[in-house]
Amino acid sequence: MTDKQKLLELADSFGVALDDTALDRFDIYAEQLVDWNEKINLTAITDPEGITIKHFADSLSIFSAAEFSRGASVIDVGTGAGFPGLAMKIARPDLEVTLLDSTRKKLNVIDDIAGKLGLEVTTVHARAEEINKKETFAGQFDFAVARAVAELKKLSGWCLPFVKKGGAFIAMKGAKAEDELKAAEGVVRKLGGTVEKVLSFDLADAGERNIILIRKSK
Repeated sequence: MTDKQKLLELADSFGVALDDTALDRFDIYAEQLVDWNEKINLTAITDPEGITIKHFADSLSIFSAAEFSRGASVIDVGTGAGFPGLAMKIARPDLEVTLLDSTRKKLNVIDDIAGKLGLEVTTVHARAEEINKKETFAGQFDFAVARAVAELKKLSGWCLPFVKKGGAFIAMKGAKAEDELKAAEGVVRKLGGTVEKVLSFDLADAGERNIILIRKSK
């Protein structure tokens, strides 16, 4: 279902080494994604190459932005069909991954797929802005990640409260990230964040990508 060689090469370019178990799990993930997509609208991308590059490799590109220590806690805000959080868990089973979404049906799918993959993740059905200041979630994660959920100004307000001091919020964006970054400056500063880096690259034939890493400095 996936182009394993292509995924292997792209993952390697992001500093991610995938073993046979991870590649097999990505294969199962792709099959399940297509099957579930016939029952619930998860993604417009269902061809093997599209899933390999635009979902899996794109998700794994996040590892090029930061060093994820062993056992690091990650919350994926607006995970949808599990990107990037579930893909990160496949590549790095040691990570403690929480997948947050406001749509229960999508989380049910993720629970089912994670079970078939033999991976343990935590799913949370809620809106980020409603739980990010609650004691059980505020300042509890090493990383908050989000992929194509909302504009950066809004996203920073949702994600930075989840992050521990010294941790980071990583936003995965397409083109025009610079404009979003300028608009978000005030919110980022107010919430104790500092823009540490912006990685720009072209993802195979899928176009421009920008990964913005915001460190929670206070």
